[in-house]
Amino acid sequence: MSLDQAMAEGVFTLFPAGPVMSPLEYNGYVPEVLATKRTASLGTSLNGNSPVYDVTGPDALEFLRSVCVNSFKGFEVGQIRHGVLCDEQGRILTDGVIARIADDTYRTYWLAPALAYRLERSDFDVTGVDQSFSEFFFQIAGPRSLEILENATREDLHDIGFGRHRMSSIAGVPVRVLRLGMAGGLAYEVHGDMAQAEAVYRAIWEVGQPYGIVKQGRISYVMQHTEAGFPNINMHYPMPWYEDADLGAYYDQHPMHNFYNKYRDLVGSVGQELEARYVTPFQVGWGNLVDFDHDFIGKEALLREAEADRWARVTLVWNADDIADVVASQYRGEEVEPADRIEERPVDVYFNLNGHTGFVYHADWVLADGERIGTSVGRINSVHYRRMISIGLIDKRYAAEGNEITVLWGRPGTPQRQIRATVARSPYFDLPNNNAIDVESIPRVSA
Repeated sequence: MSLDQAMAEGVFTLFPAGPVMSPLEYNGYVPEVLATKRTASLGTSLNGNSPVYDVTGPDALEFLRSVCVNSFKGFEVGQIRHGVLCDEQGRILTDGVIARIADDTYRTYWLAPALAYRLERSDFDVTGVDQSFSEFFFQIAGPRSLEILENATREDLHDIGFGRHRMSSIAGVPVRVLRLGMAGGLAYEVHGDMAQAEAVYRAIWEVGQPYGIVKQGRISYVMQHTEAGFPNINMHYPMPWYEDADLGAYYDQHPMHNFYNKYRDLVGSVGQELEARYVTPFQVGWGNLVDFDHDFIGKEALLREAEADRWARVTLVWNADDIADVVASQYRGEEVEPADRIEERPVDVYFNLNGHTGFVYHADWVLADGERIGTSVGRINSVHYRRMISIGLIDKRYAAEGNEITVLWGRPGTPQRQIRATVARSPYFDLPNNNAIDVESIPRVSA
């Protein structure tokens, strides 16, 4: 039985994620979401379609500094960093994870092909190697995730701190265990040779049964980002790949990864205003990653952005009565044209299931006193908090917790509704966070 078949056991819906068929739901998004907070989930949403790219050579670190907003000070072997690439206008081209796996080798996730484009045009003494379809990529999230992995590896993994990684083995297969995740709570990733993926997947699944492990589909996976306050490429905002003709042509040479932005469907009240959907690190709350002590692409634009100090990332909690009015508009008879449906999707990240020509990006205007002050992205039905929430990228003058502002719901040209929303904490996740959890309180599994 192949890995695809193993992952498909119990699946309810599959969908095409670039070059692979990805599980959309297993037993429904509700139990899958709750498992990440109560027991554990096993996710494969990024397996087989993640750009994985090694940068190696004497100038590897200096090259990364030249194209990323980060300085990477004190970046040691065994550490993980969040890397962000921008264009000359300071707009995010891509972001992802960088793991330093050797003195002169950095393994990157989701930074290529843009990173490869920059490398091939650089004068640094570096080499790039595409590892995209040679490494599997599993995610284990939830309070029981460490116990599950220690049972699978038969090894004490308590020493792996947040933002760290090291080698271990599962089912006799060498694997790299990384402590990071997008759900907010305790989470890990397991990477290894794609040819050995099935054995590792089945071993994790089997040892996870006593701990209540649940298979996670992509719907529940992307829902975690909003609660964790982590807007994400290819979900919450598009990237300006094709505004640069040369970069766009380069992406066309990599069709396995270009479909996110080659043909874009733009929905929500922001409509076709593409420029309003592009973001900078400061808009999405990553200003702390921008280090102006080194030269990098987009530095001048981001200096102006930092000086303006305009943006804030917040959580928006949508008014339940206004949501109910949108739902009720579907049932008020033929004489009333209904608003866009809000109840059919638990998350406003779309999966090309309805005949769309490309990847779909949803964004709604956020208003204060009738004026546009930013956008709302990543609306979800938060089943844990029993709220409808979204990420607001808004003018910081309106970002105080408790402020009431408005989300404009509905595509231009359709009956639109103004939905009241309250500014709340970001991240909205209020359980113990991965970066602060002391795993010493978790029982060790004997070898």
